[in-house]
Amino acid sequence: MNKQIIHTDKAPKAIGPYSQAVRVGDFIYTAGQVALDPSTMELVAGGVEEQTRQVLANLTQVLAAAGADLSKVVKTTVFLQDMGDFAKMNAIYAEAFTENPPARSTVAVAGLPKGALVEIECVALA
Repeated sequence: MNKQIIHTDKAPKAIGPYSQAVRVGDFIYTAGQVALDPSTMELVAGGVEEQTRQVLANLTQVLAAAGADLSKVVKTTVFLQDMGDFAKMNAIYAEAFTENPPARSTVAVAGLPKGALVEIECVALA
């Protein structure tokens, strides 16, 4: 199987040696997205709710570049800087995945790029 590198200017550019997403066969694997505004490459202002909204917007754009959308997501991994933010993140997340939500893992981490509060990666059907 061949792999196809996915890139869009509508999501933050990679800040390291990685791709925004890679498509292999019928699956799309995204890199983790933090709440960077694609036009400024700065974290959006606000708390975990605003950051979760931006992360999901960034994932939406990456998936769109691969010909998919959030309804095609089968698995997510959520990384939180503080598990105390789980309920706030989960409320925003639930707005994006209203029907047949994907499988999910959520873990607390010691730190995230650029001091972000939340990062989400996903696997989706192409």
